[in-house]
Amino acid sequence: MSDEKDFKIVQMQKQKSIALIAHDNRKQDIIAWVKQNKEKLGKHFLCGTGTTATLLAAETELPITAFNSGPLGGDQQIGCRIVEGNIDFMIFFWDPLASQPHDPDVKALLRIAALYDIPVATNQSTADFLISSPLMDQEYNRKIIDYAKRIKLRTKAFNENREM
Repeated sequence: MSDEKDFKIVQMQKQKSIALIAHDNRKQDIIAWVKQNKEKLGKHFLCGTGTTATLLAAETELPITAFNSGPLGGDQQIGCRIVEGNIDFMIFFWDPLASQPHDPDVKALLRIAALYDIPVATNQSTADFLISSPLMDQEYNRKIIDYAKRIKLRTKAFNENREM
């Protein structure tokens, strides 16, 4: 196998860009959680899908950029910003028991977060662990795997082994 790297390092700044998302049955939960963590979250840039961001801004008086509602493309807008490097972190209180009309969008958003090595909390316990991490107030180097390069390197190594 080649010494060629199949990943890149992207530095996350001390001040994070955090997406806040919640399904309808979890909106009150995320509001309560943000209120509990208002001081910590207030140090970062916040955004969220339409209704969630609007409710959070009204209830907490934190500045939160609102994108479209999830079913109207908000999940995709956040995914796009992750790809562009403009969102570092995601808190997504999802409802695992309710069918959502935009489930494919949610799955795509979670896949993009995994591809771009974004910390994601899908419940309060994980959100508590992430927000209390010392890494919240530090720079952090994310390791983003270049999957296309990884496949190419594996194919090359496979072909070289076949020729032996």
